[in-house]
Amino acid sequence: MIDAKGHLILAVYRTTLEKDPTISTDPFFAALSRTRDRILPAPAQAWLKTPRGMWSVFGAVHLFFLVFAAILSLRGEAFSDTFIYRAWAATGFDASRVTGPSPWVYPILALLPMAAAHVFGNAPFLFLWVLMISALNFLAVAKLTSWGRRRAAIPAALWWLAFTALLGWLGFARVDGFTAPVVLVALSIGAARPFLASFILSAATWMKVWPAAVVLALFTVVRQRVRVVLAGVLATVLVVTLALSMQALPKLLDFLLQQGDRGMQLEATFTTPWLWMSVLGIGGARMYMNQSINSMQVDGPGTEVMSVLMQPLLIAAALLVAGLIFWALHTGKRNGGADRTELLLLGAMALATAFVVFNKVGSPQFMVWLSPAVAVGLAYSWRAWRVPATLLIAIGALTFVVYPLFYDALSHNNPVMAAVLTLRNLMLVVLFVWSVRALFLMGRRPARPASSTHDAGTPAGAKES
Repeated sequence: MIDAKGHLILAVYRTTLEKDPTISTDPFFAALSRTRDRILPAPAQAWLKTPRGMWSVFGAVHLFFLVFAAILSLRGEAFSDTFIYRAWAATGFDASRVTGPSPWVYPILALLPMAAAHVFGNAPFLFLWVLMISALNFLAVAKLTSWGRRRAAIPAALWWLAFTALLGWLGFARVDGFTAPVVLVALSIGAARPFLASFILSAATWMKVWPAAVVLALFTVVRQRVRVVLAGVLATVLVVTLALSMQALPKLLDFLLQQGDRGMQLEATFTTPWLWMSVLGIGGARMYMNQSINSMQVDGPGTEVMSVLMQPLLIAAALLVAGLIFWALHTGKRNGGADRTELLLLGAMALATAFVVFNKVGSPQFMVWLSPAVAVGLAYSWRAWRVPATLLIAIGALTFVVYPLFYDALSHNNPVMAAVLTLRNLMLVVLFVWSVRALFLMGRRPARPASSTHDAGTPAGAKES
């Protein structure tokens, strides 16, 4: 039987077929279409694309996680990383009073939701944590669809809800779950209000570093780059003021300093060769738990050198992608114009994927980083974004199989799970290549006429002020 999650994903693929009937000739989509029609009646499919249907799906997904969190909270428990967050909050984020990772491995704004979830003590921590993420997800869906009024954007919202449900606790029990909806809102604002978008993204960066990738894309694309910088400076000044009030200014940049000595994490894309060396027993490669940061890593010939090289490699990749965005923008102008919103979305996708692919840390929740650009992209042009949307659903499914389902087997050199992880990592590389290629092709073609419309409607932020 197919559960509610399966129904939702099938409904998303139905909207794909309706937006672009030509892809029904693809055997994969044709098979999905036949399966969907057997399981979900046409009236139900049509209902899902209404505001009431969308909000009902939103409520069902979030109610499930809220009920689960409430049951655990009533038993005085937490879930996954929220156990660590709760312990940090209970000590007032005093690193000397905690065992394991320091709370300052995160930027300072990440501590605010932890403190808020702990306002009534340990017991309701998980429920309040999930409730806050649910509220942010509500705002993200509301912004993406103009509170349900933009019916053309509802399929994109359904896709995002399907992906959120698929990843499950990777989003709801991690700090990343706070940043994803915030970035989605900022991308929905886009180039129309660069100061506000940059301020939101800069604040998110002080919670988790990855939104800096989207800030870089925004800076590269908009005309008013000074506004982007000023918004970032304002957000940073407010963060420094917060640090001073907490008497935590010396710890402000600890999240950068504590990452430098990390080894190659088990799930990272560039760890794949050593993963297989460990599985096959080659060269003395092995998997081990780094207790100080609660992370599974791989050690073997050359891993120390690769670990040192990964940071400059990530920076180089980000700068090269930013350069490609800049080239696409100005080449597009010479060819008759440039669609800055499309460039922003593609640039955000490419840079966020680069932050995952070229990262020596490969935590499964990083997949959450990739969904905001795809969701807003689908609302902008379903046809143009259906490939990364399909890829990301597959990446999410494989990630879920790896963690939490069979992570223990993976960490004990199970070759089947190593193959699943390898396939997931290859798909991430494909997604990065797709993003870079799309940027290159955009620079080679003229922009659409100003009067043209997109198949999914034009989102807020399509025109820059």
